[in-house]
Amino acid sequence: MFTPADPARTSTVAFWRPEGGEPPLPDAGTRTELRLALPVEDGLEPVTVPAVALPVRAALPVLTRARATADADPTATFWGTAGLLALQLVARGLLLPGVSAEGHDAWRAGPLGADDLDRVRELAAAMPPEAHAVPLDGTEPPRLHAPERLLRAFLDAVADALPRSPAAAHAAAGPAFAAREPQRVPELRPWAGDVAAGLDAGVRISLRVEVPGLEPPEQLEHLEHLADDEPRAAFHAVLQLHSVSDPTLVADAAQVWAGTGTSGRAFGDRARMDALLALRRAMRAWPPLAPLLSATVPDAVELADEEVTELLGEGARALSAAGVEVHWPKELARKLTARAVIGPAEGEGADGLTSGAPSFLSADALLAFDWRFALGDQELSRAELDVLAEANRPVVRLRDQWVLIDPAEARRARSHQDRKVTPVDALSAVLTGSTEVEGRRVDVRPTGWLTALRDRLTDPEGMTPVGQPAALDAVLRDYQLRGLNWLAHMTSLGLGACLADDMGLGKTITLIALHLHRQGSPESAGPTLVVCPTSLMGNWQREIEKFAPGTPVRRFHGGRRSLENLADGEFVLTTYGTMRLDAAQLGTASWGMLVVDEAQHVKNPYSATAKELRTIGARARVALTGTPVENNLSELWALLDWTTPGLLGRLGTFRTRYAQAIEGGKDPAAAERLAKLVGPFLLRRRKSDPGIAPELPPKTETDRAVSLTAEQAGLYEAVVRETLAEISGAAGFERRGLIVKLLTGLKQICNHPAQYLKEAKPRITGRSGKLELLDELLDTILAEDAGVLVFTQYVQMARLLERHLAARGVPVMFLHGGTPVAEREAMVRRFQEGEVPVFLLSLKAAGTGLNLTRAEHVVHYDRWWNPAVEAQATDRAYRIGQTRPVQVHRLIAEGTIEDRIAEMLLRKQELADAVLGSGEAALTELTDAELADLVELRGGTR
Repeated sequence: MFTPADPARTSTVAFWRPEGGEPPLPDAGTRTELRLALPVEDGLEPVTVPAVALPVRAALPVLTRARATADADPTATFWGTAGLLALQLVARGLLLPGVSAEGHDAWRAGPLGADDLDRVRELAAAMPPEAHAVPLDGTEPPRLHAPERLLRAFLDAVADALPRSPAAAHAAAGPAFAAREPQRVPELRPWAGDVAAGLDAGVRISLRVEVPGLEPPEQLEHLEHLADDEPRAAFHAVLQLHSVSDPTLVADAAQVWAGTGTSGRAFGDRARMDALLALRRAMRAWPPLAPLLSATVPDAVELADEEVTELLGEGARALSAAGVEVHWPKELARKLTARAVIGPAEGEGADGLTSGAPSFLSADALLAFDWRFALGDQELSRAELDVLAEANRPVVRLRDQWVLIDPAEARRARSHQDRKVTPVDALSAVLTGSTEVEGRRVDVRPTGWLTALRDRLTDPEGMTPVGQPAALDAVLRDYQLRGLNWLAHMTSLGLGACLADDMGLGKTITLIALHLHRQGSPESAGPTLVVCPTSLMGNWQREIEKFAPGTPVRRFHGGRRSLENLADGEFVLTTYGTMRLDAAQLGTASWGMLVVDEAQHVKNPYSATAKELRTIGARARVALTGTPVENNLSELWALLDWTTPGLLGRLGTFRTRYAQAIEGGKDPAAAERLAKLVGPFLLRRRKSDPGIAPELPPKTETDRAVSLTAEQAGLYEAVVRETLAEISGAAGFERRGLIVKLLTGLKQICNHPAQYLKEAKPRITGRSGKLELLDELLDTILAEDAGVLVFTQYVQMARLLERHLAARGVPVMFLHGGTPVAEREAMVRRFQEGEVPVFLLSLKAAGTGLNLTRAEHVVHYDRWWNPAVEAQATDRAYRIGQTRPVQVHRLIAEGTIEDRIAEMLLRKQELADAVLGSGEAALTELTDAELADLVELRGGTR
């Protein structure tokens, strides 16, 4: 039973059992004997029951939980549903300050729109009879509350109770409307009424602008005909009333005051007072409405030209903030629109693509950026725009009609000067269809060969196929041919490109084919420089020698590296480290093409590697990567700004315009614009795409949960308890460092206690649930004569596994970042030939570039923070050339941080192609409570 009180937050909810017996007593409750009048079929029945009374604030969680209980009493279900509705209203910020009947400060739920009112009425109509029960005080006959009034009182009670946290008084600079104890503030009643006026009253107001006597003028061809002595239009603002409960009910104030017409009579007498309160609020926002308040009937007010001009801009915005809309005559509604035309001079058509189109890797050529303005569907000449700006009137005659325009907007438009832009800036604008000028977005249309270029880039399937080069000793798959065709056309236009196929789809052979194709034209022929990780140089050389026999290839690496006698069609292979050291020497060669493999290595534009790479010139630039975005969209900027400099603008602008808007969910349209912009320059194919690598066998991924041993659980809980205590007293970098230390320590404990304790000669068996499961998996895998890759991010853990497996007599190899290139290649050969069935690999050192299709199983011993990185590692086995099904096993310590991270990664799997969180760095920004929830051990031990 809900009992309203004054102020509303002191209202109570009483709980009692229909079958008798005392209900349990919560902390905030008080026991009482409740005498109440209970509605029955033939009237009211007096009942006395033991009950527990709770303040509304304490009753809310009880009611909302009862709502979800199958055997709950109908009244508990009803008030629980009402509590949920009240919480939703408060969460939406629907709170209005008021002063209660006894002069106390009180929040109430509002303003409620038509949909909210419908929900309230539907719920009130479903109120069970018992929910009408009222206390019996013995003084006079009981009177039941009307359902909707009682429900509204409950909503107000919740609204009044919730905002009063311990810090509220500090935020409000005083106790009024913040303290839980009642505050007497009768003097604030007028102020509270003004706040609610037009918001939660029965009506809201609007202004309808009329121009009496406005007739279409005679046919006029140009604005130059406008003269100072020409008749000017007179403006009236008519006050309109709208019903809050029925949006279809609208009437002029004159009708409501006179009580005429169906609409005028429907509002009732109270509507006038509500309208005057709303009008007072509107007048404070825009003073020219003051004459309406002093009029006997506030029907309309005449507006001067300058007031109309103000109403077109700041006045309308101020009134909108006060909840008052302004409606203009349809025949006058005209908006001055601006768009830009970008491109070469008219007449330079599509043939410019092959004769005279500038190189997009330089800013030598400039294109015209011309402004075009229109009113409605009529484009203005420069002379007309000048006259329009100088007229300084809100309504003027344009050709054969009256036109409404803000003179300031016309002057601002005239101030835009045509300018010149680089071809890459122009291309960026025409691909997205708009550009930003002085903080405003403007539509853009291309001209000349820029139109043809846009059409060609946005329709790659329409390009003429280049065909497979005769010198290529292989048969390209269909999707590889399409990739070659796309790369050939992009590079022939002087544009860079990023081939972002999944690992194992043959990016290397596609690039070799592109190199051979480009040798057929003097404009594109020349040596190709490939920059790649050290581990991939051998693979590149073997692939070139296999698929392009006779093509010279050299490694620019080691102490005897040289570029002497460089042939036109030669491949030069170098590493990122060598390139960084010898960028000046590499920059002296005239490269036909510059390729970066595993291009995510240069995702940080401020790194020395990325900076040195930009100093090396080439007629074409191509980036190869399986993960164009690993952590955030700034990495995409780094890749595409290298392949096609300037395409995405400056990094700071890109972050503001795209990265922050997309990653923060602030601007959904930004994602669409970015997709239009980068789509032509980035080709992304996945193994799962229709028609891509249909010959690949199936892949099965399984999360295998393991329990912690007692030793692991004890270590885990001790580290959580001690480190959280340290974190609670730390701040800034010290706190972030402690969190990273905590996360790392917990993952190591989940792996094996010996790893966390850094034991020199540890006892390995019997201490780790993961190790026991790995042993079981290996027993099965080796019995099937299959190969397995075991990835871990910790070299120390891999050493423990290597020692353990060797002790068991299991043949095993371990590849890590310190393994020499020759030894790496020998290890890959031995594994592929089946000499050693178990290959331990460091995730960072071996997660890319290697071809290990002998493996039918991949085990991730511990979880990385990024699903894209794990997928890359898995693709060492699941790639072109794999003929057997691949099983992926992810070992997860249940009930631990690994369990929670696994859930997070599952939710973020699709973000690898768009926006990924920043992994471990993001976790350092968690609150103490959020961090404790993340790392808490929840069962999972044995």
